[in-house]
Amino acid sequence: MASIKSLTQSVKGMHDILPIDQSYIKRINHIVEMFADAYGFSKIDLPVLEYTDLFVRGTGKNTDIVEKEMYSFKTKGGDMLSLRPEFTPGIARAYIEHGMHNLSQPIKLYTIGSLFRHENTQRGRYREHRQFNFDIFGSVDSALDAEIIFVCWLILENLGLNDIVVKINSIGCKECKPIFRSALLAYYRSRSKKLCRNCSVRIKSNPLRILDCKEEKCRQLKKNAPQIIDHICEDCKNHFKSVLEFIDEMGVPYFLDVHLVRGLDYYSRTVFEFVPKTQGHENEADLPGQSSVGGGGRYDNLVSDLGGKDTPAVGCGMGIERLMLLMKERNVKIPKTKKPSIFLIQLGDLARKKSFKLFEELRRAGLSVIEAIGKNSMKSQLKLADRMEVPMTLIFGQKEVLDSTIIIRDMVSGVQEIVPLEKIIPQIKKYLKKSNK
Repeated sequence: MASIKSLTQSVKGMHDILPIDQSYIKRINHIVEMFADAYGFSKIDLPVLEYTDLFVRGTGKNTDIVEKEMYSFKTKGGDMLSLRPEFTPGIARAYIEHGMHNLSQPIKLYTIGSLFRHENTQRGRYREHRQFNFDIFGSVDSALDAEIIFVCWLILENLGLNDIVVKINSIGCKECKPIFRSALLAYYRSRSKKLCRNCSVRIKSNPLRILDCKEEKCRQLKKNAPQIIDHICEDCKNHFKSVLEFIDEMGVPYFLDVHLVRGLDYYSRTVFEFVPKTQGHENEADLPGQSSVGGGGRYDNLVSDLGGKDTPAVGCGMGIERLMLLMKERNVKIPKTKKPSIFLIQLGDLARKKSFKLFEELRRAGLSVIEAIGKNSMKSQLKLADRMEVPMTLIFGQKEVLDSTIIIRDMVSGVQEIVPLEKIIPQIKKYLKKSNK
């Protein structure tokens, strides 16, 4: 049973997004949706719960997500379910389930929502965190890899994060990956005693994941490890070369990180991450993992691995809390919402009861109006209106209710006028039109 203290604290790793931070969330969502519309991405909302096997098969049973980071449970009916730790397998499942392969390809989708991972909290990463994803299904064209990168970079730029660069690599396809895997095993076998405990296990199950390890001793060993780019096939080299040519043309700042692999099994060919600039590009590939604000890559085999038709795909996800943190650190100014033009002051119980309907009539007439029903005194409401720099107040008290009138007060000059209630809307519009000249 929960203690009294625990009832007044959020669950470990979960967090509240307070009103003071909602302007950042609103801004991020607005920019994401603006570029999604501009580049033809349709929104998809996914269930928070999926069958656990979807992530085991899709993400990889030996990944950190599956091994130790999922919130999983068995239902009364015996089903094993998990809170979604990422979006991509769920989006691929929806693509298959709803027969999207029958639609004109490529299919371009985006989503925004919460993800859940039972991991140690990091800077800007909580056990429940928000993310947005962009995904394209149904084409192997390298232009789409570049488009995903470009759209996400534009979002960052429009959020005021102008110091972000892309680190990028190719990890090859299912034909050439085994060749690199053999070269990597040969390199690490003689150095296995120097690996961290997790990577001592990874060398047996999935040696590529050693390159994604954030432990310092493994990061040092990685510096002299074989480079994937030297082992990929000709088709993968040509595809990667084409991606780089596209993002060069787009003007997206990037650098090649020859050891970038990303930590999920479904990736193939292009992989990339968005990271803040450091003092020089020569050190950027060695940035710790938590410096990334997002990333993605191509996953050409995921749909077929989940039982669908052979369907190439590429996608990217970005953490909203990390973006918010960066925006704060860089003192990014959120554009202010348009200030209300009218403050409705109500005095007394009768006026308060009538003011709800009046407020709604003003709003429906297209007027930008605000109120403070919780404040009773004239002084406190005028003070709030003055602080908000509202040019006009409407004063509605018991006398005005009984007389079917209302007082218009010019907050700059202090001049007041009594107006019949039935004429208030045209009178306000006339006043606002005059004051805007």
